[in-house]
Amino acid sequence: MRDKKIEKLIKGEALRQKDGLELIPSENYVSQDVLEANGSIFTNKYSEGYPGRRYYGGQEWTDKVESLAIERACKLFKCKFANVQPHSGAPANIATYFALLEPGDTILGMDLSHGGHLTHGHPVTYIAKLFNFVRYKMKNPETGEIDYEDMRRVAIKTKPKIILAGFSAYPRELNYKKIVEIAKEVGAITMADMAHIAGLIAGKAVRNPFDDGFDIITSTTHKTLRGPRGGMILVRESEELAKKIDKMVFPGLQGGPHMNNIAAKAVCFGEALTPAFKKYAKQILKNAKAMEKVFKKHKIRMIGGGTSNHLILADVFGSLGVTGKEAQTLLDEVGITLNMNMIADDPRKPMDPSGIRFGTPAITTRGFKEKECALVAELMIETLKNKDNKKKKEEIRKKIKTLARKFPIPKNFV
Repeated sequence: MRDKKIEKLIKGEALRQKDGLELIPSENYVSQDVLEANGSIFTNKYSEGYPGRRYYGGQEWTDKVESLAIERACKLFKCKFANVQPHSGAPANIATYFALLEPGDTILGMDLSHGGHLTHGHPVTYIAKLFNFVRYKMKNPETGEIDYEDMRRVAIKTKPKIILAGFSAYPRELNYKKIVEIAKEVGAITMADMAHIAGLIAGKAVRNPFDDGFDIITSTTHKTLRGPRGGMILVRESEELAKKIDKMVFPGLQGGPHMNNIAAKAVCFGEALTPAFKKYAKQILKNAKAMEKVFKKHKIRMIGGGTSNHLILADVFGSLGVTGKEAQTLLDEVGITLNMNMIADDPRKPMDPSGIRFGTPAITTRGFKEKECALVAELMIETLKNKDNKKKKEEIRKKIKTLARKFPIPKNFV
């Protein structure tokens, strides 16, 4: 690379990833094929519009690559329509809202403090000024059970146009059938933001909301799906909804799609259709359970009592007297990357919360099994219990580096 400053920064990040363990649930590694597609010559091409309906010439190969991405996405998630142009998950959610709602309409979604996402209507977001967001929560944070009776009561009272399932920090599975029943009762569209678990759905490790009658799925294409940073919107069977969404994505919100990114999405969808990916998705869950077991042994409180998916949300302040921010910094020092996170009804502030959020997608990509994940969990807890012991932290850092070198980041997965 001619730009030596950027080259140095890239090499620095490569070394960090090589010698450390990535436990942020929304992060993962991509294959060399995905990287090559994302850095391909398609980045040079403008392709406003959709396959067969472009505003520029020279679309022979862009039409084919986007059509292939759509075809693979529909096959992977068992739906009739897919829009693969959204630049990420948040734009996918916003495009869906704008396509189907009028300003002032109501959306019923999960409360951020109980696991929801900013784009599900947090007051700090712009969309919260345009639409009326009402919320549902867990009935009991110790079990993670959603209060579906309260959801039904709120739905009947507020008559939402969309009932939104999905989360950013919720460790259990949702009951999609119950949500569909409530939506039918009030005449709402069902929308699932599956950004975090799209790979688990694709790998048939967890339920697909479409199997229970959901209308729409939005998602990122990275995280558990192991693709490039991007988004997509899937529609189970309604051509009417699909047409409205397409029109809102372009020309409503975005200009030209990033064709290099769409090529990389097509590659990752192809990888996710293989038997190897199904094994990977199931191993993510096994590895998360192995970490849960260690945290239970050490009597560290976990929101939801544990995990049914890829992530764990632990109350380290309540259990160990270490704040989430402090825990994030301490674990960074020993080569373990995760994120501080608010927990349900957290008494602390967002920038210094009580919890940490971590998960197994990336270390599972490296080949970790239950034994290694249990060891990582033990080292995490040992670090937090010895926060002022410099020698102990240095010893743990060496162990983490050795473990990372034993399981190098693979170039390809299939």
